[in-house]
Amino acid sequence: MEPHPEIFEPYDRLIEITLLGEKKLVPENNPILRCLQYLDMDKISEAELCWNGDCIDCQVWIKNGDKEKALMSCRTNATEGMDIVRLSDNLA
Repeated sequence: MEPHPEIFEPYDRLIEITLLGEKKLVPENNPILRCLQYLDMDKISEAELCWNGDCIDCQVWIKNGDKEKALMSCRTNATEGMDIVRLSDNLA
């Protein structure tokens, strides 16, 4: 069980995403940023992020066909099979 379940949106299962080439299991129905926090609570909790989309410090890039698409990780839910190929410096 994750150490702080109250910070996550309710979920029934974990979904698989690819993060920088590695398969990871993260909670469904949660923004990418919360999923990154699920994977590394201390690192993401201590990062200087606004958590509301006012900055672009939590930007990630996903594989979108042959291209990359930039997303705000605090405003975009993770989806099954999502392939995150790059992270902003604040998340790396």
